[in-house]
Amino acid sequence: MPNGVLDAIDRRIVAALQADGRLSNVDLAEKVGLSPSPCLRRVTRLERDGFIESYRAILGRKKIGLGLTVFVGVKIEGHADDRATTFEEEVVAFPEVIACHMIAGEVDYLLEVTVPDLDAYQRFLVGKLLDLPLVREVRSNIAIQTLKAGAALPLGHLAPSALERRPAGKSELRVRARSQTRK
Repeated sequence: MPNGVLDAIDRRIVAALQADGRLSNVDLAEKVGLSPSPCLRRVTRLERDGFIESYRAILGRKKIGLGLTVFVGVKIEGHADDRATTFEEEVVAFPEVIACHMIAGEVDYLLEVTVPDLDAYQRFLVGKLLDLPLVREVRSNIAIQTLKAGAALPLGHLAPSALERRPAGKSELRVRARSQTRK
């Protein structure tokens, strides 16, 4: 369970870094209420333990000439053999494929493909994807408008449980005890 692994400060660190991965350690430490040295130790541990996988710049797709996004459903022949693994390795190696998910439903895989234009998508589809031996069927869905992409991961499920919250102090216990005896 993730709650047992990330304490409140760790959760504040990962939330702050998701919002701004360029924060200096000093700024991050101030934001989460630590001094710089313990903050850096925590960030290093979060990186080492795989909670923080990497840091990168998110580029504007249209600004760099990638104006077309296509969600591609792919059905393949067979699933449980080495050929399916080979298919997966080949698909994720295509630079046009920016996300690939094995899914349950009408298709086996859902790919997010980004290319400059429809001609480039046709070259990708015919020259790469349909050349893979296991591909049985492809369904292309062209994104008309992107409303949300590259968002930070939701962290609400990491909120502290009732057991994790700080215990009541002595004065709080006395107040509770008095209010219960008056009832």
